[in-house]
Amino acid sequence: MDKAILLIMDGLGDLPTPKTALQKAKKPNLDKLAKEGITGLLSPVGRGVVPGSDTSHLRILGYEPKICYPGRGPLEALGIGFGLKEGDVAFRANFATLKNGVIIDRRAGRIETANASTLSKLVSMKIEDVDVIFRNSVEHRGALVLRGPGLSSCISETDPHSNAGVLECMPEDDSQEAAKTARIVNKFTEIVQKKLSEAPENKARESKGLPPANIIFLRGAGTFSSVPSFYERFGISGACVAGGALYRGVAKFIGMDIFLVPGATGDKNTNLKAKGEAAIKALETHDFIFLHVKATDSFSHDGDCAGKARFIERVDKELIPILMESGANLIVTGDHSTPCSRKEHSGHEVPILIYGSGERADHVKKFDEISCMDGGLGHITGKHLMPIFLNVLGKAKKFGS
Repeated sequence: MDKAILLIMDGLGDLPTPKTALQKAKKPNLDKLAKEGITGLLSPVGRGVVPGSDTSHLRILGYEPKICYPGRGPLEALGIGFGLKEGDVAFRANFATLKNGVIIDRRAGRIETANASTLSKLVSMKIEDVDVIFRNSVEHRGALVLRGPGLSSCISETDPHSNAGVLECMPEDDSQEAAKTARIVNKFTEIVQKKLSEAPENKARESKGLPPANIIFLRGAGTFSSVPSFYERFGISGACVAGGALYRGVAKFIGMDIFLVPGATGDKNTNLKAKGEAAIKALETHDFIFLHVKATDSFSHDGDCAGKARFIERVDKELIPILMESGANLIVTGDHSTPCSRKEHSGHEVPILIYGSGERADHVKKFDEISCMDGGLGHITGKHLMPIFLNVLGKAKKFGS
């Protein structure tokens, strides 16, 4: 089949303690794909470079982050359904709890999504000649968009990243646009704090002993600017199946179609079977499917190697057989390593396998970080992937005559 599914297991790569999660996991299907396919190690952004999830996905999907990365804010905003316009400045946003001028809960007690949605109706406004548009996503998370003339994303964030006071937004260059944008952000913070503190919903939360969602802080500012679509660049149609807003946002940014899946929660309880079935459905109308699974990274950030191994086993049992039955070429890898021993991203390579009818196979028999060192793909970087994918699909163009 001249179609392909790219499965990215977020944060897949690990360090041995004394074994990695991939080595610990019982994963006969992934090992079968490795045995019958070709494997290697991947540095998504560059050798030894510690990738962000946003930049690594862009690079894997054929877009150079140094040229087209818009910042995290626009990608998050696109992922939760904003229709961004050229020049919009977007931020990642969090509901939080402020008491006596200090953040005491950065997630407002992981406020329920329905409660956050009600509070969100108080948050959008107009400041000067700029529309300030807020939308929540899941629990405390959301995105904020500034739309109007003379804006800049060269400003500092208001997120203290600790239990401290909300930071004042400051311009990071001498432009009038940055000064204006910082002024609007600070006014927004002031108004929102007053509105949320007086909201009946927060009064009710306090009466129940729950932390009120009485402040919103911002980070990851970026200015939206469109890029050539995935189809325009590569001549193939792409679709995305993902639970997390960021990954849908990356896909939407490059013009992929988004398939929303009930039960695709982006956490350890996500419905893997439903995601696999959605990917197969998307193959009917698209050439290339980007399928994302998040929980491997979440377990890594928690330092839970056993939990990561168990989730890999779930992927192997519930998702991989569905993909194998599709007849499509399969690519399985991670967007970066998140070693459980470090609980954060690292610059270590991640294993990659490619399985397809008529493709070459190497002598590797297991899918893990150590086995794949000997794979036939060798050690590659993110910039190599789209040419490899296109070649697997039979869509690569000849270089020269």
